[in-house]
Amino acid sequence: MLSRIYIKNFALIDALDVSLKNGLQVITGETGAGKSIILGALRLILGERADVKSIAKSEEKSIVETEFDLNNQFKKFFIENDLDYEHQTIVRREILPSGKSRAFINDVPVTLDVLKSFTSQLIDIHSQFETSNLFTSEYQFKIIDGLSSNKKIVEEYQQNFLEFQGLKNQLRKLQNQLSESNKESDYKQFLLTELEELKLDDIDFEEIQNQLSVQENAGMISQNVAQILSRFHQEEIGILSFFNEAKNKLSKVAEVSTNFLELYQRLDGTFVEMKDIISELENEGEKIDINPENLALVSELNNKLNVLFLKHNVGNLADLIVIRDQLAGDQQGAADIENHISEILENLEQKEITLQSIAEKLSKNRKKSIPVFIKKAEGLLKKLGLEKAKVDIDLSDAVEFNQFGKENIQLLFQANSGFPLKPIQTAISGGERSRVMLAVKKIIAESDDLPTLILDEIDTGVSGKVAEEIGNVMREMSKDMQLIVISHLAQVAAKGNDNYKVVKQDINGKTQSNIIALSDEEKLNEIAQLLSGSKITDAAMAQAKELIG
Repeated sequence: MLSRIYIKNFALIDALDVSLKNGLQVITGETGAGKSIILGALRLILGERADVKSIAKSEEKSIVETEFDLNNQFKKFFIENDLDYEHQTIVRREILPSGKSRAFINDVPVTLDVLKSFTSQLIDIHSQFETSNLFTSEYQFKIIDGLSSNKKIVEEYQQNFLEFQGLKNQLRKLQNQLSESNKESDYKQFLLTELEELKLDDIDFEEIQNQLSVQENAGMISQNVAQILSRFHQEEIGILSFFNEAKNKLSKVAEVSTNFLELYQRLDGTFVEMKDIISELENEGEKIDINPENLALVSELNNKLNVLFLKHNVGNLADLIVIRDQLAGDQQGAADIENHISEILENLEQKEITLQSIAEKLSKNRKKSIPVFIKKAEGLLKKLGLEKAKVDIDLSDAVEFNQFGKENIQLLFQANSGFPLKPIQTAISGGERSRVMLAVKKIIAESDDLPTLILDEIDTGVSGKVAEEIGNVMREMSKDMQLIVISHLAQVAAKGNDNYKVVKQDINGKTQSNIIALSDEEKLNEIAQLLSGSKITDAAMAQAKELIG
């Protein structure tokens, strides 16, 4: 339950600190005293957007802090979010002068998503202006599922539905990818075939360039090699003969003078190297063969490679191989996508079977609970002054699975006898909304484990006997939960286990709002004032005592 509210520097509130108890907690106060400000602060604890305009003193931060008495059922949440569990847990929201806001659970910073997930399990704030929730499928399913004890089944279904939707999204993306891939598939396959036919891994581009150059210049190469060899082998004046003669003469000199020995050795080595060069020149020269057919083949291969370099905007063979491998990967990727699509379709089929089975359980339980809902709702509405009111819930098959199963829901209502039931959003009047919503909240409270419900002037527009019955209904609701009610009705205030009053005062020339807990005597006076206005009469005091009982 919500055991404490602390607010500082928020709108008209300089500092507010109030402790709350279990049961029916009634808050009263004049219009404009600041009740809505307190609710606005509490909505920050529920994760709603912070507004820097709410800061009273712009140079200081605004603080909203609440304390909750928890039981062990919340330990799992704390473990999952790496938080320290405390039986007395403090939730705080701060609005900084810069406009940024921060959230804390037991002094540990948390995101707004974590904050919302936690506090939504603790508090439900319902205002008189929020009865439109009653018109939504989500809320109507919540009503009937609460009566049906469907909570765990709904959680199981929604987890499977979430996975089902995820699979459908994956399928849609993969199908789009495959469609885009198929649009270019033929052209990519043509490019891939063109590259694969050349067997790029077996090609030495430098050798091709060399072969082409040799073939194109074979005549010039042969002529020059022949001339070189002729000069080396020419008798008497040939280079080789000259070197051999010089080597022999230097050998004789080296025999008589060691000063020439090293020079002889160098010349001898040069002579050996020269003979080796001549031998290789002869071998290479013999290989030169002008072959028009070979020239044509090498030239054709070179031209094909150059065309591919230009087509793919690259300058070497290695880049062409990379492109070929990418194209092959794309083609394989398309095949992988098709395989993945097949797997997802199989998973979707299995998931549909699972969803269908769970949806049937949900529907069966809901249909059993409809008569229970009708009996409870019509009984409560009769107490609340709608004696002729009739309700029903229509469940119809849906074409596709939705968040709540495979059926649609429609809450039907009629306030007057002799007229057909209609969808509640078209059949209910403004004066009936609050009472119908209170009846629904009462039914939900009986099956929901929400610790705290806050009702903000949900009793507006009623009086007399109906007002007293509203108070009785609220008192009964508070047996199963902490019920905090903001009300202007004396009949409701009289039923409070504890009563509080929001007051507005001028302190040091500044208007400030605060909330005070009322003693028994102050509670009596407040109820009498609600009955008679600013001047409390003896009759009002007597009636107040009678209402309190």
